[in-house]
Amino acid sequence: MFDPTTPRGRILAAALERAAAGKWENVTLLDIAETAKVPLVELRAEFASKSEIIAAILRAVDDEVLKRVPERTEGQEPRDALFDVLMTRFDILSPYRASLKSIRASGPADASLARPFLTSQHWMLQAAGIGTDGAGGALRVSGPGMVYASVFAVWLEDDDPGLARTMAALDRRLRRGERTVRGVEQIGSTLYRLATEGPAFIRSTMRGAPKTKPADAPGSDAGTI
Repeated sequence: MFDPTTPRGRILAAALERAAAGKWENVTLLDIAETAKVPLVELRAEFASKSEIIAAILRAVDDEVLKRVPERTEGQEPRDALFDVLMTRFDILSPYRASLKSIRASGPADASLARPFLTSQHWMLQAAGIGTDGAGGALRVSGPGMVYASVFAVWLEDDDPGLARTMAALDRRLRRGERTVRGVEQIGSTLYRLATEGPAFIRSTMRGAPKTKPADAPGSDAGTI
């Protein structure tokens, strides 16, 4: 996953090596440069901070997932395809579990990592054949992003070679998240039409509503909004 023939690849591998060996918050850029056997000035040419290194690791993992992800079968549900994609990701991350535990234990992630994380989730959805365009695209990215983050915590502590706990948690939360996103997207679609079509959409909606007698609906003659 990391090209050992390039300074960049050696730096990324060295960062994970140092994270596994001790507390990530105590690791310095000089530590990483020395482990990678590159001058600090070469590291500086590639990365300005440890957060940038983590973002690059995230992208490298994305690339590896996209190379390895299994082909979808005919008629496969998008949720099942996403399950396969994320389990492929956990398989790729398995050699680096100790490193990732150290990084996660170092405290809340730098805010600058939010964009790389959401970009990563965008590509995981694309690999599963799930679109992220349109008004609901952000929901389709952030929803699975929260699912992945919660299951990632389970995976870190799952010592079963078959990852039974991880698989069960992922399946359960994907199903729950799918229902939630579907409901929110329906609401979002209605709000979008209200904002763009205004009174015309309201009138079309009211045509299908049951009519009430004036006595039961005071003020019903006030006009259509």
